[in-house]
Amino acid sequence: MTGLPRASRIERNAAPAADHIDLTHEARFLRRKRLKAAGGLDFLADLAEVTDLHDGDAFVLDDGTRVTVRAAPERLMEVTGPNLARLAWHVGNRHTPCEIGETALRLKADHVLRGMLEGLGGTVSDVVAPFRPEGGAYGHGRTLAHSHGPGDGDADHHHNHHD
Repeated sequence: MTGLPRASRIERNAAPAADHIDLTHEARFLRRKRLKAAGGLDFLADLAEVTDLHDGDAFVLDDGTRVTVRAAPERLMEVTGPNLARLAWHVGNRHTPCEIGETALRLKADHVLRGMLEGLGGTVSDVVAPFRPEGGAYGHGRTLAHSHGPGDGDADHHHNHHD
């Protein structure tokens, strides 16, 4: 992989570039990976740390070339109902990534969550769409480990939510 053009940094909320790459929510969480842009350019994402990429960010290659990141369509559940805030609370209480819209919630297809949301009066339908969930309450993006307090998990990965 050493001969590939290398992207060692990300430009957030970038202006559109000449080329793009469509990545699912899961694929937008990476540090080092060989990728292929829509126009055929092979490159190596080689970031300093695991990074949560967002729709509209861009990989910046060492030669200055930019490749826009787009949220790829994927299988999601769309949830509607009379008490959307209550449904969103139950989803958030399970630490499940969720895209919150004015009239609907979107989350990854999951039969257990579907049953819970329908049981709470939500209407759940299957959609294929880009997934752009909210950032976390304690900063932006995802983390590799999650802790609820002292003694819960490895101290090296513990995040103090009360900073």
